[in-house]
Amino acid sequence: MARSSADSRPEGRVELETPDLLLRKARMEDWRQMYQNVWSRPETARHMMWRVSESEQEARQRMERTVAFHQGHDVYLIEEKKSGQVVGFAGLERLGPHSFQEAGIAIGPDFTGRGYGKQILALLLRWAAALGGREFFYSTRAENPASKALARSFGFEYQGGEAKIDARDGREYWLERYRKSLTPEEGPSEQ
Repeated sequence: MARSSADSRPEGRVELETPDLLLRKARMEDWRQMYQNVWSRPETARHMMWRVSESEQEARQRMERTVAFHQGHDVYLIEEKKSGQVVGFAGLERLGPHSFQEAGIAIGPDFTGRGYGKQILALLLRWAAALGGREFFYSTRAENPASKALARSFGFEYQGGEAKIDARDGREYWLERYRKSLTPEEGPSEQ
């Protein structure tokens, strides 16, 4: 499932794998693929909290910040194994001793519809269970049907939602929160 120097906590993981994807820490040379596949794509940014990068220079600066952020957090770029393309990002966040949540899952529009979201969420669930997780939380905007369907396909239960304001444009949106109890079956397994 994962190659790592850290066994008992999420911090410090170097790489995680699924059958088709490698989740790894960002490198400066990833800026162009992230710009082309994710950051310049409004259809990806629409359901996230970040703004589209308008230029290559902006993308290079963004990658500098991303590389630094990755050093202290359990977030990763998603690399498609067969093409070597960086196609998105994902992460895991510990909320408490036995509680985890996804720290965002974003896949560029040219790479959706391939089952990558399912592979990533399954990996995050196994990882959280391996770290002693008993519950996992998942959040999505109400107007994101693909994300809601992903949560439901894994048996997440709707917990409620709340109105939020998008800092990018001041518009209100509804953030839904889902919860899943983790079981030993979701624990470590090799791909």
